[in-house]
Amino acid sequence: MRDLLESAVARRASLVTGETNAARLIDGAGDGLPGLFLESFAGRRLLSTANAAVPPAVQEWLRELGVSCYWKRLDQHQKESPAHLTGPETPSPFLMRENGIRFEISFQSGYSQGIFLDQRDNRAEVRRRMGPGLKLLNTFAYTGAFSAAAATAGAETTTLDLSQTYLDWARRNLCHNSIDPAAHHFCRGDTFHWLRRFAKQGRRFDGIVLDPPTFSRDEKGKVFRVENDFGELAALAARLLAPGGWLLCCTNFRGMTPAEFERLATSRLPRALKARHAPMPPDFTDTPYLKAVWLE
Repeated sequence: MRDLLESAVARRASLVTGETNAARLIDGAGDGLPGLFLESFAGRRLLSTANAAVPPAVQEWLRELGVSCYWKRLDQHQKESPAHLTGPETPSPFLMRENGIRFEISFQSGYSQGIFLDQRDNRAEVRRRMGPGLKLLNTFAYTGAFSAAAATAGAETTTLDLSQTYLDWARRNLCHNSIDPAAHHFCRGDTFHWLRRFAKQGRRFDGIVLDPPTFSRDEKGKVFRVENDFGELAALAARLLAPGGWLLCCTNFRGMTPAEFERLATSRLPRALKARHAPMPPDFTDTPYLKAVWLE
């Protein structure tokens, strides 16, 4: 097992640079280690396992590395913050870098630590597409990583999420990159509500990110399911696009193929848009669960 662990990490050595110090170092079955995932965030490690215990050989290997490592059990029914496993503890939030952009990470924030590394290449593409005078709408925004990517390119961003905690985190991510949050917009509440409200206000955006959870329930108890509701979501968003604008449609839902997701995302669009599928980053070698379709 040690050979598999060390080989997986060695294959990704070139991904960790001065500009990007976060990557997935081990990706389950893609590295011959099913159910075991290891990520690095600015030198700290997060081990995630499908099993209820860490294999002793893995724990010993991590202990020998001497770095701060936390462990999270992958359980959709009991989502808990990671537990300290080896090395120095990391009790406070800290910063990582991705393509030179700083993001705040916390091992005490619950089931998710502040960023999803599988969207790294899509964030880079958003940054390339954005610039001064352009406007981005980031829905289901979590901690606003897409917003930070666009804002560092000079774009004006609108960050939308149900959680005030995450909107505050998104503001801090802008501050970490010397960007004044007061020059940007933050909206708390249901995405469908805000899309309809923006339409009535006549607001237009040059890019819109749609990356909802597979399943969610808003404050009024209304349920969102990707397989049932993404078509309506994309249609509402498309009505807000400025000429030449684009949608980035994403889902982790494993119950459909990329082609099926594209058909769903385009099923109710008011006009035809050209579709392009984006692959996952090279450090994600297990099943390509993330489906990302650019529509323009």
